Amino acid sequence: MLKKLVLVATTALALAGGIGAGTASAAPVAVLGGGSGVLVADSTGKGKFDCTLTTIGNDAAGRLVGITAGHCGVPGDLIGAEYLPDAGAVGRIVSSVPGLDYAVIEFDRGRVAPTNRVGNVTITGVGAPSTFPGIMCKEGRTTGNTCGITYGELFQNDRTYTQICVQQGDSGGPVVAGTTLVGMVNAYLGIPCIGPEVGTNIQTVLDDINRGGGVGTGFTVTG
Repeated sequence: MLKKLVLVATTALALAGGIGAGTASAAPVAVLGGGSGVLVADSTGKGKFDCTLTTIGNDAAGRLVGITAGHCGVPGDLIGAEYLPDAGAVGRIVSSVPGLDYAVIEFDRGRVAPTNRVGNVTITGVGAPSTFPGIMCKEGRTTGNTCGITYGELFQNDRTYTQICVQQGDSGGPVVAGTTLVGMVNAYLGIPCIGPEVGTNIQTVLDDINRGGGVGTGFTVTG
């Protein structure tokens, strides 16, 4: 059975004036990158889920944009930094695509400092997943940095299966080959850290964003 990896959040976000307008100058700045834990809340600030950010960077219009798993939230949901809840809402989900299971986040540039390194994962670009029997790794807010053998696209095109250990809350975690972002964590089969992990390939996500236009079009990772 394919199981999604959201973890129910218990922390509500202080709205602190909302996103993009009326931001208090004293509000703390959150450092976020692929592998950072994020809090997802509804428009009232009530906590919903804890997930992991896949990556952060800029789109063609100069907006600060992040990507995570689609089942982590819906358009209008607020995003906070798990390690810095006092920063309040620092972003908002602007689109979510259930079929490919990804969501696009627009961050408040004045309240987020992007980084390309979180834990043991550094992201310098995007590319294709390794093929069997290559090794890939991920960074997640629950299980941290774990690596495993790659099985490839076994049952679905554009989704890669690996033996990477994942548990609830790792949804959206970046899957990398070296420093190249190749996909995200979306689910596992059967038992966490035993059943294979499955995730959408990042190029599939970026191609779909570009076809749709809007926030995230022309996305490039923070270097």
